[in-house]
Amino acid sequence: MMLKGCEIVNKPEIRIGLLGFGAMGRTHAFAVSSLPYYCNDLPFRTIIQGVATRSVEKSSAVAKEYGFAVATDREDVLINDPDIDVIDICTPNHLHADTVRRALAAGKHIYCEKPLASTLEDAEEIAALAAKTDRICTVVFHNRHLSAVQRAKQLIEEGRLGRILSFDFRYLHNSCTDVQKNAGWKQSADVCGKGGVLFDLGSHIIDLAVFLCGKFRAITGTEQIAFPVRAGLNGEQWHTNAPEAFYMLAETESGAKGTITASKLAVGTNDDLDFAVYGTKGSLRFSLMDPNFLEFYDNDAPHAPYGGMGGFTRIECVGRYPAPAGAFPSPKAPQGWLRGHVMSMYSFLNAVYTGKQNAPTFADGAYVQRVMETAMLSATEGRERLVSP
Repeated sequence: MMLKGCEIVNKPEIRIGLLGFGAMGRTHAFAVSSLPYYCNDLPFRTIIQGVATRSVEKSSAVAKEYGFAVATDREDVLINDPDIDVIDICTPNHLHADTVRRALAAGKHIYCEKPLASTLEDAEEIAALAAKTDRICTVVFHNRHLSAVQRAKQLIEEGRLGRILSFDFRYLHNSCTDVQKNAGWKQSADVCGKGGVLFDLGSHIIDLAVFLCGKFRAITGTEQIAFPVRAGLNGEQWHTNAPEAFYMLAETESGAKGTITASKLAVGTNDDLDFAVYGTKGSLRFSLMDPNFLEFYDNDAPHAPYGGMGGFTRIECVGRYPAPAGAFPSPKAPQGWLRGHVMSMYSFLNAVYTGKQNAPTFADGAYVQRVMETAMLSATEGRERLVSP
């Protein structure tokens, strides 16, 4: 209950069971706790009821530090808890599908980190299971929810780019360039999936390409392992078994052509997600390292005399989200990577509250999985592969 003047206001409560508390579990917990600050007058309250990790000791320490009521090392404790409405999956890729099946069987809404699964068969199966229920099931492609990406989508839908001709999407890290550093689970095909960086960074950038440019007709892919031998998870010599970089030539169903790159071999990068989309009437450019601005080129602007009004315009998207999210912090205040996660969490929880499925759905996640597996087949066969519907 909350007090509003002298009136007592009751808000429905959405209770979350958080599975995993690594970097993404911590990020999701931040998003949940931050929502009342970023979004004014939310019609619901959210709390993380419990957390499950690989050990009771870690779960207990996390629960004590963050004020969660339940700490366990067994996912089913949270999945089968009648007081929990949502299962938030932040575990490694190869665990997603089985957890989703059990959560759906228990009647839970599901917020699942990308990729949806580690195989196409699993992704399509759980997407079909979700479609047969009235549960809200969402994949965490949080970059869709950055203000500049939303503005890019708006400009494309308004026809300001005309017909899209070409594109370039890239997600670059440097995390595989130090062979003395122990490999992480995202570099292991046994845990992350056989796509390696394609499943990790690639899933994000493929989703953005589909979101802005449409579905694909065909893909030509090639992978790269620059360091075949490195320190493994235990520090001992290990043979790299998943791509450290993946490169694609892609054609959309509408005929646009372009490139998609996911790499952890880019020395000098940090979290460098960027894209450019070129159309008959205009173009767009964006960089996650400069997330407050979207660059738009209007080919209809006068270019004379002396250049007229030609050139790329930097649109100050900053924190200018529509209500209820535009008031805090100031719409002029710069935003960063975390804001995408906050707005992604809001979109999901608001869908749980209203009962109206938001995007990206599990079907969207399964489609990204289909594109990734088509790209891997192309790389293996050395030829273009069609992306089936």
